[in-house]
Amino acid sequence: MKLICIGRNYSEHAKELGNEIPDKPVIFMKPDTAVLRGNDFYIPEFSTDVHYELEVILKISKGGKYIQRENAHKHYDKIGLGIDFTARDLQSELKSKGLPWELAKGFDGSAVISNFYNKNEFDLQNLNFSLLKNKEKVQDGNTKNMMFGFDDIITFVSQYFTLRVGDIIFTGTPEGVGKVNENDLLEGFLEEKKILDLRIL
Repeated sequence: MKLICIGRNYSEHAKELGNEIPDKPVIFMKPDTAVLRGNDFYIPEFSTDVHYELEVILKISKGGKYIQRENAHKHYDKIGLGIDFTARDLQSELKSKGLPWELAKGFDGSAVISNFYNKNEFDLQNLNFSLLKNKEKVQDGNTKNMMFGFDDIITFVSQYFTLRVGDIIFTGTPEGVGKVNENDLLEGFLEEKKILDLRIL
């Protein structure tokens, strides 16, 4: 299983972090060991500024390489929500030195993955999703604001990486990212349905 992540896919999120708006998808990866087991996230000892980033995720159901855009929708049948935990202080240090982000993005437990749901239950072009932190809404996204849609992402990624059944794509986070602290409660909603529930330790 590969965890393929798209950065800066919502312009307002790019702006809130002071990043340039990309003209093509920004790609990074997480190892399979990043997948969080259980519902408790432990803040790693190497960071004092871990941020939540809620994202719609896709589960690849049909492998492929050089997938054409008109066929991209055939390669995933389920969607869910994920949290891309980011050690922002470490990421900023690495970026300032022109180094890769993997230490800040791919550490153990940094990828939260919900259950998956049939994509046909949703309007993928106008899909609401949100994150509550301690019962207060902190992220409120809609897929209509993505710069690169699901099919665009699959087409682009498959030019470089062969997609295989079971691979998961994190499609980018909207604005509102922020720091987590011990004892925080995070709840993720796809439309009105709560599908993520996470305690920070």
